Amino acid sequence: MGEAPKGLLSVMQKLKGSTELELRIVLLGLDNAGKTTLLKCLASEDVNTITPTQGFNIKSVASHGMKLNVWDIGGQRKIRPFWKKYLENTDLLVYVIDSADKKRFEETGLELSELTDEENLAGVPILIFANKQDLGTASPASEIAEGLNLHTYRDRVWQIQACSAVTGEGVQDGMNWICNNLVKKK
Repeated sequence: MGEAPKGLLSVMQKLKGSTELELRIVLLGLDNAGKTTLLKCLASEDVNTITPTQGFNIKSVASHGMKLNVWDIGGQRKIRPFWKKYLENTDLLVYVIDSADKKRFEETGLELSELTDEENLAGVPILIFANKQDLGTASPASEIAEGLNLHTYRDRVWQIQACSAVTGEGVQDGMNWICNNLVKKK
């Protein structure tokens, strides 16, 4: 089997020591982007039984003496005005984009831009998961980054990571990026 991957929790434990570290992560994106599937993937749960999130899900993943509290908030248009109520004390924003839904790139870009202007997210690192890369119609992460003008975000660190929450591909790479950037921030 070999050595286990050095994910967010194991690397942070080594860098921070054995005391429990608690982190708050807010998981946002438009409806049907794959937020809940991604959360279930991170928690090593079955991703085949997902229903649309009507409000929010909170999942705490404990591992190696650390607690990762992930707030998965629904992305339906009627819920989005409430996103800002969940942003206080956020250590990281994870924003999920459906890479195959080109018709909604402008809409998701506007939502992300509004989030980055929120006072409670000032300077907070952002990981954008360009999800659904397993679909043939998915746009590459580099193209999405350009369309979202991510290069203009100069007040925080950010990363766009191609992934498939269904297959798990790319998710660990995103987690490694999270670990490196949250450790620097804390």
